[in-house]
Amino acid sequence: MRARVVVCGVVLSAACGVVWVTGQTAEPAKASDPIRLIVRADDMGSSHAANVACLQACTAGIARSIEVMVPCPWFNEAVRMLREHPDIDVGVHLTLTSEWEGVKWGPVTQAPSLVDAQGHFYPMTSQREDFPPNTGFLQCGYKLDEVEAELRAQIELARRHLPQLTHITSHMGTPTSTPALRAIVARLAAEYGLLYRIEGVRSAGGFGGSTTTPPQKIAALVAILEALAPGTSLFVDHPGLDTPEMRAIGHKGYEHVAADRAGVTAAFTSQAVKDVIRRRGIELVSYGDLKRQAEADAAQDK
Repeated sequence: MRARVVVCGVVLSAACGVVWVTGQTAEPAKASDPIRLIVRADDMGSSHAANVACLQACTAGIARSIEVMVPCPWFNEAVRMLREHPDIDVGVHLTLTSEWEGVKWGPVTQAPSLVDAQGHFYPMTSQREDFPPNTGFLQCGYKLDEVEAELRAQIELARRHLPQLTHITSHMGTPTSTPALRAIVARLAAEYGLLYRIEGVRSAGGFGGSTTTPPQKIAALVAILEALAPGTSLFVDHPGLDTPEMRAIGHKGYEHVAADRAGVTAAFTSQAVKDVIRRRGIELVSYGDLKRQAEADAAQDK
């Protein structure tokens, strides 16, 4: 089965480079179809440790796409590192939140409706009962024109520096958390020729909150890979390192970020994980691979 590539809410012509058909359901996978897996490494740019770990997850591990957060303090280093590895597939991890307590970031545009009194993005998508008041993006009184200008600026800045950019994703789900916001993201994806959604791709699952140590995460990922069915699946997580920098990162309810994300890196680079992939013949693919496949299919349909 071929996954349908989605970049906006209308049917695009072949000249646009990517084609999808809205409103159709992808055909179910057949037993004879290959097992394909997109492994995505999120949050590059958010810290030096995340930069190193995301790159390691690709160059020495099973990740095939890296998501970069443009407004974050380590974006410039992320650009330098990724330009040294032009074959790595990159997505813009559209960012409207700044979740950590000890380090913050804000918009790359002038966007007063998107920031708190200190000029930072709000920490959560929606107000949490256990968080201080006025910390939820959806309740902050954001203006859609400022959201669109900010997301456009993030895409353009990434495109300027990263020629291998192929797609956009949503940090914490915030930029796609309402129909109006999703419409903005879909419109920008179509305008810039970037992948947005991929129909027919299912979630491979996740580690779960109880898998906190590297051995537990490795065992959990091995089990997920053993259970993968034919068709295309997506596994998303956040590589990191257990360093002093990352140990200083966290927020209420998620205090052990460094240990948790170091476990992700260990799983993504584990030989046991690679052995399962090799034995089962799992094809590791990127968003860019699916984009190129869609472009080839569109050319054949001309």
